[in-house]
Amino acid sequence: MLTNDPVWSYEARRQNMPKTKVDQGAVDLLVIGGGFCGLTAALHAARQGLGVCLVDAGRIGDGASGLNGGQVIPGLKYDPDWLLRHFGEKRGAAVVDFVSRTADAVFDLIDREKLDVPRSRSGWIQACHTEKALAAATARYKQWRGYSDQVEMLDAKGIQSAIGADNYLGGFHDRRAGVINPLSLALELARLVRETGVDIRENSRCVSLARRDNVWIARLADGVEIRAGKVLLAANAYSDGLIPGLAATLVPLHSLQIATAPIAEEDLRPILPAGQAVSDSRRILVYYRRATGNRLILGGRGPMRLPRGQQDWAHLERALVRLFPSLRGVAIERRWFGRVAVTLDHLPHVHEPEPGLVTMVGCQGRGVGLMTASGPRLVDYLLSGDPERLPLPLTPIAPIPFHRFRQIGVGAMIAWYRMLDALEQ
Repeated sequence: MLTNDPVWSYEARRQNMPKTKVDQGAVDLLVIGGGFCGLTAALHAARQGLGVCLVDAGRIGDGASGLNGGQVIPGLKYDPDWLLRHFGEKRGAAVVDFVSRTADAVFDLIDREKLDVPRSRSGWIQACHTEKALAAATARYKQWRGYSDQVEMLDAKGIQSAIGADNYLGGFHDRRAGVINPLSLALELARLVRETGVDIRENSRCVSLARRDNVWIARLADGVEIRAGKVLLAANAYSDGLIPGLAATLVPLHSLQIATAPIAEEDLRPILPAGQAVSDSRRILVYYRRATGNRLILGGRGPMRLPRGQQDWAHLERALVRLFPSLRGVAIERRWFGRVAVTLDHLPHVHEPEPGLVTMVGCQGRGVGLMTASGPRLVDYLLSGDPERLPLPLTPIAPIPFHRFRQIGVGAMIAWYRMLDALEQ
């Protein structure tokens, strides 16, 4: 069965969420996009007394925020030393401090607001299948241990015990990380945001955005116009033409996942017994975690085009058996996907194309923590104008040259990398 709804019991919750609708008119802040960034931004703004409207082209949870792998990983693709060199000592230190706490932002929010979100905070393992990958993970560990005592290196015996697979030479274990049910978090945040009085309009695509006399005018597909003092575009991989050139700065990819049927206790017992999330070191990585009901969820990169059938998930089913031969024959109960955005420099980008309009794009696999923590910071910047409040420095919008051909090149690169990974086993 192909589905884009990986959680089977939440339709009733979605239907029972309180409904709000304000009259067409002016608001202090318009949020476009109902993912983790948009929802936390709307909540933060409303609790400061602002009038807020949030619009989404689909339903809450139907985008990557509800359909990701559920791994909550602090940090960025780059480690502290690189970030300090790239951003400078002062600003780099602030960036390192911010990204080191993004997982805290998620778990603290869930606990503080008593959100009904299945979760486990046993850490994240970057599992290394080559000596080169192990050396890189060791360098990562040496840098992060200067900022946290919650990181460690695992040798071959330690990683086999932690994961239950003998495919790895060792790995980096970050105990600050954890796993959540992402759709549950998206729906619970939407419930909380609605309870603050925010007007959430689902299935309401914004088709134009213009600034007149210091007021932003957003027109929705149904003809409704919303006037706003400030605008946060929180669409990330779903960004289109609202901000000229923005979509051309991103390479959209599809992240595919599979969920097994319930696994027999004796087969599941040695697999991730402490409940960590895992991402491996392959060029086209796979990532996996335990889920409720004795299931295992495994994800990885999909085709550049929209997935068309069960065969597009076949490489994940092969990876599952390669990692855990005892699971051969276990049924795959669900398959789903979400769209993610990648930037050429593998950094998130924060843009302010015009005064009072801010956007942030490009999570690079760290979206759950990064966007949850960034939403309030973006609102603080819109209200204060203080760049120190931003999660990362502002950068100009720089479309990728020959963007329309980029997906062809990326697709070929993914196929090549997948072949190299297969040769390395």
